[in-house]
Amino acid sequence: MAAGAGATAGACQAAPAITYADIEAAAARVAGQVLDTPFVESLTLGQIVGARIFLKFENLQFTASFKERGALNKLVALLDSGARPKGVIAASAGNHAQGVAHHAQRLGLHAVIVMPQHTPMVKVERTKGFGAEVVLHGANFDEARDHALALAARDGLTFVHPFDDALVMAGQGTLGIEMLRARPDLDVLVIAVGGGGLISGIATAARHLKPGLEVIGVQTARFPAMVNAFKGTHHAQGASTIAEGIAVGQPGQLTQATVKRLVDDLVLVEEGDIEQAIVMLLEIEKTLVEGAGAAGLAALLKTPERFAGKRVGLVLCGGNIDPLLLAAIIERGMVRAGRLARIRIAARDTPGVLARITAIVAEVGANIDEVHHQRAFSTLSAQNVEVELVVQTRNPEHVRELIARLSAAGFDASVY
Repeated sequence: MAAGAGATAGACQAAPAITYADIEAAAARVAGQVLDTPFVESLTLGQIVGARIFLKFENLQFTASFKERGALNKLVALLDSGARPKGVIAASAGNHAQGVAHHAQRLGLHAVIVMPQHTPMVKVERTKGFGAEVVLHGANFDEARDHALALAARDGLTFVHPFDDALVMAGQGTLGIEMLRARPDLDVLVIAVGGGGLISGIATAARHLKPGLEVIGVQTARFPAMVNAFKGTHHAQGASTIAEGIAVGQPGQLTQATVKRLVDDLVLVEEGDIEQAIVMLLEIEKTLVEGAGAAGLAALLKTPERFAGKRVGLVLCGGNIDPLLLAAIIERGMVRAGRLARIRIAARDTPGVLARITAIVAEVGANIDEVHHQRAFSTLSAQNVEVELVVQTRNPEHVRELIARLSAAGFDASVY
């Protein structure tokens, strides 16, 4: 099994946090209350990567995230126990907050969500919109969680952990049942990992339904806590990532043991890999995902040879992304694809020079986004001018064609 699993015999001998029966029970509880989301093949992405790729569209859930599954299973189980809780409380700045708030409202439970003080107001207002009481406390998730636990003890509320909870893990595992029911011929599942609740649930289902199926987890290189725990490595933790949904500094105890026992491997992806995956899913599949939701595809794009010829299942686990961040990612993606280029041109400062430059750009079929005409802040001689253009182009070859045409007209042009 996993490289990390052999080194943890004690964890292997311990009773598992959840079983397949727990996931079946969770599936019965959440049936009809969350979507059995589409799980369909992407022919275009498969051609690019050299594998058959199947996408599970969890970004189509009502709160645009798989987190609803675990939250709902936890809440329904609490109600089924016969001891109706006074209320529930969670600590989250994102998808878990909305999942708990939405289903608590549906089930008639009072919900309190503790969020870090600097949580974007759009997330605060969205969570309030689901009927939750929002408390802003602390500078980060850890401080918000500690405050939530204190409030839970003080007010008699039931704490709903975002990942290190057996009922939450089992709820997330319902995804594994749905994916393998739809595609029992899958060879490998590639799953985003933060605290580990999602991959723990899916791996538990997969090991029961298809024991030989390969399960691979993906973390952002900036938050490699589960990779470090799994492999015994010491990758440094960063401060921020566009995949904030998996930006977890400390994996759960239950999830960590489950991952070591059931998962085959964990890999790291870089920010650029995730950005590329977001843009490709938007452009090719016409679907919007957040950074965590693109992590699985990012792993395939980074090492396509590992998955060549295989049938690969990916979970688009969330679609909540800030519009300004999305705009920046799209623009950076266009630069990487050679569809947006910044060009510096040195020329004699004479009347009509800018008109000649823009005419060449038009003749080549490029389109100008920005123009900056620089005299004072330049190392060129006083008789010269530096022109900076941001141009829309078709591809890298088109950029090279534009540079060649400008050079042939006597201009000193380069991409920078």
